[in-house]
Amino acid sequence: MRRTYTNEWAVRIAGGKVEDAERLANKYGYTNLGPIIPGDEFYLFRDDRKKSRSARKTRSLSANQLQHEEDVMWMEQQVAKRRVKRGYRRIKRHTDDNEIIEEDEGRQVSKSRNRKHPDPNDPLWTDMWYLNRGQNDHDFTARMDHNVKEAWDLGYTGKGVVVTILDDGLERTHPDISPNYDERASYDVNDRDSDPMPRYEFSDENRHGTRCAGEVAAIFNNSLCIVGIAYNARIGGIRMLDGDVTDAVEAASVGHNADYIDIYSASWGPDDDGRTVDGPAKLTRSAFEKGITMGRKGKGSIFVWASGNGGKDADSCNCDGYTNSIYTLSISSATENGNIPWYSEACSSTLATTYSSGATGEKMIVTTDLHHACTNMHTGTSASAPLAAGIVALALEANPQLTWRDLQHIVIRTAKPINLRAGDWTTNGVGRNVSHSFGYGLMDAGAMVKLAKIWKRVDEQHRCRQFYPSRYKNIPNGNRLQLQLYSDGCYAAAEENKVSYVEHVQAIVTLKAPKRGDLQIYLTSPSGTKSTLLTKRARDTSRSGFTDWAFMTTHNWGEQAAGLWILEIDNDGWDDAELVKWELVLYGTDRETGDFGGLHTSPLAVRSVQMEATSSGFRIHNVFFSVIVMIIFRFL
Repeated sequence: MRRTYTNEWAVRIAGGKVEDAERLANKYGYTNLGPIIPGDEFYLFRDDRKKSRSARKTRSLSANQLQHEEDVMWMEQQVAKRRVKRGYRRIKRHTDDNEIIEEDEGRQVSKSRNRKHPDPNDPLWTDMWYLNRGQNDHDFTARMDHNVKEAWDLGYTGKGVVVTILDDGLERTHPDISPNYDERASYDVNDRDSDPMPRYEFSDENRHGTRCAGEVAAIFNNSLCIVGIAYNARIGGIRMLDGDVTDAVEAASVGHNADYIDIYSASWGPDDDGRTVDGPAKLTRSAFEKGITMGRKGKGSIFVWASGNGGKDADSCNCDGYTNSIYTLSISSATENGNIPWYSEACSSTLATTYSSGATGEKMIVTTDLHHACTNMHTGTSASAPLAAGIVALALEANPQLTWRDLQHIVIRTAKPINLRAGDWTTNGVGRNVSHSFGYGLMDAGAMVKLAKIWKRVDEQHRCRQFYPSRYKNIPNGNRLQLQLYSDGCYAAAEENKVSYVEHVQAIVTLKAPKRGDLQIYLTSPSGTKSTLLTKRARDTSRSGFTDWAFMTTHNWGEQAAGLWILEIDNDGWDDAELVKWELVLYGTDRETGDFGGLHTSPLAVRSVQMEATSSGFRIHNVFFSVIVMIIFRFL
């Protein structure tokens, strides 16, 4: 893939002092644009002597000399990354204030929709099927909504919670948004100023962020458009997609005002084209890590991410390093009728699901739009992530002390698999239903706030790393490589490495292949839960393979770490592939988390409906085999 280099450099300066950054920038003819994230050692320098975009990496004497300065710990020329918004359908029209947009035909919906409703009176409330159809006891849609009204009835509306939308801007003047707009949660990273207003153009391409914001925090009962799920939350916007998206741009966005902002919602990512493998680079990885360790005054920033729209190209969201991260709450979509949308990507990193658009004839998401308008055609996983962010805001109001991991625990324990149709539902080793298309199921706002209110903080996260002892394993074409790695959960290691009960699991893989898309990768836990880490991607013809790529699964959440872990790689290509190395990383706790947080005190109960697709015979066999192996290892 061709790279586009900018005339900006990220520079890490020892001590991070502003005067040192200014001195070095002036000495070598750069403009110091300031710290990438305030308080960090990373600064952004621009070289106005160079073109703003170039196909070639800059090789200059000044850059070389700067790199060798004693105070410069690291520097890197910034590359413009391809990042796509995860929504569908393009707009064709313009409309008057506060009227509804039909994008595919450019006509306004009849004003007869704007009839009043008792609770609330927002004119599109009856079109918000994903929030208010749970009362339909007489048809198949009963219980098929996000149970938001129960959370509202309990008094939770997002008050005191701050959400920001990382996107192409936010129309802060929209009358259904402006009362909740929060300047402190907003910034224009593209133009480096405090105003996130989108850039207007004929196609209204930069409508995406405003649409996402309305789903979260549109005003309740004001006779305008819709009502946001967390309608009393504060809402901000980071304008960062309307320009070159570099590592520095992403890091500045993800790390903006992390002690003030509670939830970051992102409905974008690398290209969902079925051939891209990409994720956060050095600065953004650092911003994520700083966010979860120091954000929200140490409780951890909440990052909600759309899982991707590459279904038509057989893409895998495990090839997206943002949704595949342990730090993000990855959200998939379900259609109005509980089906897998045509654009959906199946992967083991997905945590849960919210509603969005589907096939022809199925309804879409209604929300705010540019020019103070409304739309009933917001689509894709772009629409799903903000719904999840709004639900999370309700849970945070119920318990502001929740950590980023507490929230993932609560989502998993309250998500509902019922009425979501997928052929791969299985039951993991602790009785929870899970699917590669839907994660643990549909998010339930009422259940989340009730559990959040009584939740006790989980133990500190531990990390256990184990390497497969052999390297350079051949994978013949048309064959499967199976590797078995026994883990004791790092029981003999330092205390912070002991993992008895699993949360996230990573298989960090380096391999070579003549065609990367011909590979499939699976990981089976000691409890017999089989995760698909990578599916075949016909469009992925790359010969680069994978280098230290961390495939992640959430499907083993709550299972015991000790036992035999099995990695399987299928090579359906025309030539041999080679596994260079494999590392198993188990994240979790040494002590079992209870049903209400804290420590477990009673026997585990089955947490959801058993699915017919569960292969119980295989599970029992695998658990028995694991126990035998554990006994053998302990007596060696």
